[in-house]
Amino acid sequence: MLRIHGIPRSRAFRCIWAAEEAGQAYEVVPVGFGPGLKDAISAINPNGKIPALEDGGLVLFESLAINLHIGAKAGAPLMPAGDDGARVLQWTLWAATEAEPQAMQWAYNTFILPAEKRDPALAAAGAAALAQRLAVLEAHLAAGGPWLLGAAFTIADCNLAGVLYGAWANGFDLGPFPKVKAWLDAALNRPAALAARKQREG
Repeated sequence: MLRIHGIPRSRAFRCIWAAEEAGQAYEVVPVGFGPGLKDAISAINPNGKIPALEDGGLVLFESLAINLHIGAKAGAPLMPAGDDGARVLQWTLWAATEAEPQAMQWAYNTFILPAEKRDPALAAAGAAALAQRLAVLEAHLAAGGPWLLGAAFTIADCNLAGVLYGAWANGFDLGPFPKVKAWLDAALNRPAALAARKQREG
């Protein structure tokens, strides 16, 4: 059984969703934010952050790496082989390096930080930078779709949609990106995503 250390209202949400998509039995080991986090998680994740995964003797940190492992356990179509497997890696790394930093800058300064600590200029800059990335995604989905690799949902969709969940759920303007919005709506309303969202949003 997979043991996902974290709480659903964290990046562990992504891993819960991946486990649901993969049909893998899992348990969530509740480790939340706060002053005791580092002590509680450091034996599993030396970075002192959540989530982390135990799968038998394997211990992993980094939510998107965890998801790639979970996808690999399920195999195709969730984690395809060959060229499509390389495309899964591409979009997963794109999620981490291109989408997430911009989305988090917008999020921290829009709804995560207390109101008095938010910087509207940083929020606007994050939104503008994220919009540039979403334009790339919009063009990609317009040329193919409905999923990132074409006809089949893969762990790449889970990873990127998981990264963009906060923007989707908290009012980021997706009006200029109808293909992205339709893709996010479809991904985040899949049965596995709804099961994970129930834990996060409940």
